[in-house]
Amino acid sequence: MTISKPVFDRLGLGLWIGAFLVVLAMVLWSPHTRTVMAAYTYGSDAFLNGRPLYNLQSEMGYLYAPAFAALYVPVAKLGSYLGGLIWHVMGFAVLTFAAMRQVRKLGGGESTWLLSYGLFLALPMALGAIRNGQATILLTGACWLLTLSALEGRRAETFFWASVAIIAKPTAIIMLLLVGALRPRLIAVLVLSVLFVLAVPYAFAPASYLNAQYGDFARMLTSMGLDKSSHFVPTDFTAPFTSAGLPMPEFAATTVRVVVALLTLSTVLWFDRKLQPGMAGLAIFLTAAFYMCVFNPRVEPNTYAMIAVPAGLAIATLWRDERGGVLASVLATVLFLTGLTGVERHMHDFFYPWFRPLAVTFIACSLIWWFWAKAREKAVNVGPVAHG
Repeated sequence: MTISKPVFDRLGLGLWIGAFLVVLAMVLWSPHTRTVMAAYTYGSDAFLNGRPLYNLQSEMGYLYAPAFAALYVPVAKLGSYLGGLIWHVMGFAVLTFAAMRQVRKLGGGESTWLLSYGLFLALPMALGAIRNGQATILLTGACWLLTLSALEGRRAETFFWASVAIIAKPTAIIMLLLVGALRPRLIAVLVLSVLFVLAVPYAFAPASYLNAQYGDFARMLTSMGLDKSSHFVPTDFTAPFTSAGLPMPEFAATTVRVVVALLTLSTVLWFDRKLQPGMAGLAIFLTAAFYMCVFNPRVEPNTYAMIAVPAGLAIATLWRDERGGVLASVLATVLFLTGLTGVERHMHDFFYPWFRPLAVTFIACSLIWWFWAKAREKAVNVGPVAHG
């Protein structure tokens, strides 16, 4: 750390903010280039005019809850320039705030360096999703803050961030299920947040229209993982097999997802019991983000932005606690370089879609193993920690 610390005390945070300012300039210069906000605007326009939100014959298109369409209306009405600016700022601010809150929970000194170095490592992998204005950025920050709020037993914050996460993307239900398992006392709050999100659109549209949209939404959620149309290429754990000419049967892939979901649940429960609270929050969210990226049938390259910042902070924490070392150096290099694989077209074509799931699996499993070792070390030294 003697080499890295003086360099990254401010540089990483400066690059994180500077890169975002460049993104905002690009949004203002060319708001319709490299953006997914057109799909969000389409959903809001369809909602306002009573048109169907979902195309069940395609795996592409609008994939969000009706509440997203309703609540995105003000952003859409502000136009591509001002609306795009506000949307980008909101997602970036929530994610950055989550990272700052996590660093404060970690404690142990060198918090500025932890945040700065972690954001520096995460920047290449996260920047594409930030530039495109993807809801993944808002989802990441909301799920992370949901985790931290729930672990602290903050009911109002848990309700708020659970609602934001569900609105951002329906895959947030995975995080809600994990949080419910970690803190059963908050299950009622989580259920209430789901009901709230489901009820919000009824304040803005007829019940008959929304009932039909919710029916289509439910069918889309249960079928999109099985859709075999040719436009969408998943970059989940099945991508390396597909790239090698050995596509995994759907039954086998579903079995793997279920088994890993059970392993994920047992791992986060163990982290919650054995790790110190600040460290537990980071380990739990990193593990959940790993599952939501690598084992999500709807994952695409920019979805991996979800794990970029927690992985960056975890590597920075590893570097601080272990005083550098080979593992921290290798993981930092792999995370940073993995985010650069999409910069040049020929490089992207070579690594797409098989490389990111392999690289992220290596990074996440190495960090989970390190958290596991830290938890075992703590258990040996001080014994089990009881939760009231």
